[in-house]
Amino acid sequence: MPAPTTSASPGNPAALPTRSPLVGWLAVLSLTMGIFSIVTTEILPIGLLTPIGDTFGISDGTAGLMMTLPGILAAVAAPTVTVTTGRIDRRHMLCALILVLALANFLAAVAHAYWLLLASRVLVGLVIGAFWSIGSGLAARLVPEAQAGRATAVIFSAVPLGSVLGVPAGTLLGQLADWRVVFIAMGVLTLAVLAALVLTVPPLPPEQVTRLTVLRDLLGRPRVRVGLVATFLIVTAHFGTYTYVTPFLADVTHAGPRLITVFLLAYGVAGIAGNFLAGAWVRRKPRLTFTVAACLLATATLLLPVLGTGKAGALALLLVWGVAYGAVPVCSQTWFVTAAPGAPEAASVVFTSSFQATFSFGALAGGTLVDATSTSVVMVLGGIAAVLAATVVVTG
Repeated sequence: MPAPTTSASPGNPAALPTRSPLVGWLAVLSLTMGIFSIVTTEILPIGLLTPIGDTFGISDGTAGLMMTLPGILAAVAAPTVTVTTGRIDRRHMLCALILVLALANFLAAVAHAYWLLLASRVLVGLVIGAFWSIGSGLAARLVPEAQAGRATAVIFSAVPLGSVLGVPAGTLLGQLADWRVVFIAMGVLTLAVLAALVLTVPPLPPEQVTRLTVLRDLLGRPRVRVGLVATFLIVTAHFGTYTYVTPFLADVTHAGPRLITVFLLAYGVAGIAGNFLAGAWVRRKPRLTFTVAACLLATATLLLPVLGTGKAGALALLLVWGVAYGAVPVCSQTWFVTAAPGAPEAASVVFTSSFQATFSFGALAGGTLVDATSTSVVMVLGGIAAVLAATVVVTG
């Protein structure tokens, strides 16, 4: 497979691989499946929180540490791994990281104690931070420049797809068999993704070496700082609430396990719609798109304790929530990339690190509040955070 000719500028046609568009799109799909595997593995405990907690005799809040740890490690891994491996072919890095993810899933499946399960989640966090930072900005090197925007949207569609297929399928499999079987299945799927990456992704020597000084300079830009605050608030709002949506639906909506699976599936379908709707608008109107997403998320979480006591109301609000959050990753990533057009990988590092750190904080804060109060209180506080996020985007 011929190596691409590279240049310091990602937009330079010489930087694109000299391969057919079809082969390039196969590589994009492999990357998408890689992100899908990562996202699904990361959020899989949401649908398995109660059975895992029952296995180890821990509360829902303590079980929520499975969501907190990967975010913390991902926030650290994003800049650390990206900078220290800056001169290594990106294809080699992607393959190595996916292999680690497979090992983490198999470790979770055989964990005999909760601390060992948490150790597997540490590995997941390392993979998330590095793979996202390296892989999310590679679309322009895999397909012709005119198709790069569409390819990026396809890669980001893996985020809601993880909710659509990953979490509901994992929840259902956990009900039919056991939560350990779910992690075995994810390990097998991840090995298949590794094979696809090896076969379709071309050699990708780094075009730019991301250094700490580049990251520091980005943090000095006012638009980047606005993006950091907005991302912190909107991601806290989402993961502080969505991590505990299964206990909410069980305790407040009084939905059974199968109906909860259907609700999560509907949420994920709405998330895919939100992803592509945002992808169509965010380049032209990033501020408006980001604001609308935050407002919709606020509406859903604030009203859920009121209207979510009934099954129809809960479903309607989950659909609104899905559309809203489906738009959030592409809005946040686009915000950072447009704030630093000359350093796409560095912008991806800032996006990934801030996103995952907040993901971790939101899950931890939500878990603390769930144990101290109730899931309804968590929903209301998440809605307030989303309102603040919309305010920052509008005024920033």
